[in-house]
Amino acid sequence: MASNPASFSRHSKGIRQARPIGVSLISLFFLFGAVASDLSLLMLLRPGTPLDVLWHLNPRARESFSAMGSTAIFLMFVVCAFCAIAAAGLWRWKAWGYWTAICMLSVNLLGDTISAFLLRDSRTLIGLPIAGLMIGYLLRRRNLFTR
Repeated sequence: MASNPASFSRHSKGIRQARPIGVSLISLFFLFGAVASDLSLLMLLRPGTPLDVLWHLNPRARESFSAMGSTAIFLMFVVCAFCAIAAAGLWRWKAWGYWTAICMLSVNLLGDTISAFLLRDSRTLIGLPIAGLMIGYLLRRRNLFTR
């Protein structure tokens, strides 16, 4: 029985080993982020389509993005691109994917901290332990990621 090549990668010493489930899950997390931000980008670029029903999931996002104008379109493009880069890089065990993920999670952690404590938005508190745990997990597995 042949093994699934997508679940393996080369370790920096040339030893073949299975991808840890945590790395796969974080990669899929970033893939979801890329899809979600891409949908937001499409809805911002083409308002009035059937996709607009998705704004009901987070009506405050629609209000905030509307207030930002074209900056929101640029922001969603950047978020989508970096989430896709992190997802692909983590999946392929690349250092650039690892560092993109660490940076994205750190920016998110900082943003959630600012929102929670300076803006008094307690809803963002849930992001603090999640981002912190993902960063900690990736830091412990840093040796898996190669150039």
